[in-house]
Amino acid sequence: MTVLVLRALGLGDLLTGVPALRALADAFPGHRRVLACPRGLAPLVELIGAVDEVVDVEPLAPLPERLRGIEIAVNLHGRGPRSHRTLLELAPRWLIAFACPNAGVDEGPAWRPGEHEVERWCRLLAESGVPADPRRLDVAPPPLRVPEALRGLTIVHPGAASTARRWPAERFAAVARAEAATGRGAGGAGGGGARALAGEVARIAGLPAGAVLAGRTGLRELAALVAAAARVVCGDTGVAHLATAMRTSSVVLFGPVPPSRWGPPRDRPWHRVLWSGRTGDPHAAVTDPGLLEIDVADVLDALRALPPSGRGVEPAAAA
Repeated sequence: MTVLVLRALGLGDLLTGVPALRALADAFPGHRRVLACPRGLAPLVELIGAVDEVVDVEPLAPLPERLRGIEIAVNLHGRGPRSHRTLLELAPRWLIAFACPNAGVDEGPAWRPGEHEVERWCRLLAESGVPADPRRLDVAPPPLRVPEALRGLTIVHPGAASTARRWPAERFAAVARAEAATGRGAGGAGGGGARALAGEVARIAGLPAGAVLAGRTGLRELAALVAAAARVVCGDTGVAHLATAMRTSSVVLFGPVPPSRWGPPRDRPWHRVLWSGRTGDPHAAVTDPGLLEIDVADVLDALRALPPSGRGVEPAAAA
């Protein structure tokens, strides 16, 4: 028996779906649990512990024919109709998904615009008869040795998938320079595509070349670095969700999308969000005007007030 979950998206999407994946693992312990997502996320999926197999798939691409006739298909990808049809083509015995008449799915929970991403998928399951706890976001750090020189850093992550969500490099550099001056040390991290931007930040900040960690790490290594860091400064990106998963203190800068949709949980005081209160186009080709309203002093003030990490602290107790 098989439970297939579709969430063929990015790093942040995977991490906000962790509570839902764990709820499915609890509800169907005797089933083989398959997650359809990009293969590059597989090293992190292993750390979640709720998935037996990863099927490599691009967003809304056809799924393998061998999955036809599975018992349960779960749409954690979207509200349809294309994602619904992708799963319906496999003729599952039970489809757990939001109602979408355009895809022929007339029954199911209603989609709520503006709902927090973690809450959304847990509610989908709960209203479908599968209890789900949105607080189950933690992911165990990978069992990798992080060099002592890279432990306790302030990680500055300047990258983002779209230009609209990228705070200016010179502002990140000012933050990195200020953190390095305190003696805590600063490093620029991120995926391979972020290396040039992290290098620019390090150059402007006057940091040594060794401070540029972006492009030198895979996903497991990046997770280990975040887990070993003292704090993280970043935009609304996958690294922000990695800091949440690893309980590493963070300051997260929001621009076109409000933190009420993608921000860290409110019961974890070791995270701080900065947002001007304005919304905009998250796919725009220029930096969001609201994001530009956040200045370097705002970030440094947030860092000074940031509590230590939440490792070993229950969120409810902290609140």
